[in-house]
Amino acid sequence: MSHVAYELATQPESWERAAELAPAHRAVLPGRGERTAIVGCGTSYYMAQAAAALREEAGQGETDAFPASEFPRHRRYDRVVALTRSGTTTEVLDLLSGLREAGIPATAVVGDPDTPVATLADELVVLDFADERSVVQTRFATTALTLLRAHVGAHTPEVVADGRAALAAPLPPGLEARGQFTFLGRGWSVGLAHEAALKMREASLSWAEAYPAMEYRHGPVSVTGPGSVTWSLGGTPEGIAEQVLGTGAEWVDGTLDPLAELVRVHRLAVAVAAARQLDPDAPRNLTRSVILTSGEGAVR
Repeated sequence: MSHVAYELATQPESWERAAELAPAHRAVLPGRGERTAIVGCGTSYYMAQAAAALREEAGQGETDAFPASEFPRHRRYDRVVALTRSGTTTEVLDLLSGLREAGIPATAVVGDPDTPVATLADELVVLDFADERSVVQTRFATTALTLLRAHVGAHTPEVVADGRAALAAPLPPGLEARGQFTFLGRGWSVGLAHEAALKMREASLSWAEAYPAMEYRHGPVSVTGPGSVTWSLGGTPEGIAEQVLGTGAEWVDGTLDPLAELVRVHRLAVAVAAARQLDPDAPRNLTRSVILTSGEGAVR
């Protein structure tokens, strides 16, 4: 079994632990009414998108999400939350250093606390039980999101039950042979759709895209046809399923909690990688953490 296959299979248990831990970290996570930014890189950025939307939907306050490299340093926030599995990513560390100089409180949610992030963040939330050996993130990312979801009161035991169902149920037949994948989301699940597409690209080198569901018909539907798949992670607008099926594509209507639907996509990514004789633990051109040397693009 690959590392990523093991890690994706242990997500529901990690979600339970994160939800149990959330109350103990209430003081270092964004309080009601705080103007908040959530940042990350790659997968962590997409989790930040989902967490920001969940927080606003819960009426907790204005919340933005940014890639760490694109954080608008001229803006003032009451708190910044950085999601970083490794604690070593250059853009995150550079941003945290700047936030400290600016006097903006920063909390890092991290998988490995024995890393440089511990000296730069004002507060740490350690999810070491969800850390991973695989380059491709699954468990840590969804566990960090669960922590933030539970913090705003949007996590329920049904989410964990759906996660277990996503691991147990067979995938729709024949998807491994498809050549193009499109993922759709609404509200907080737009970030999950982007993450689903990223997983397909990373693990299986697939052509994969993601869009807000209502934007899909404004151009992206043109790539849909025989040999492709369109998968909805969270509420589907009326008429889209029929339009997809009319092109000859496969339609997958996600009926589980969107986070659990993402687990199904994780499984699909590993299955497609196996069908293409790829190693999902060693994705092409990727490393577990992006650490830049001077002159490679880090900007203050």
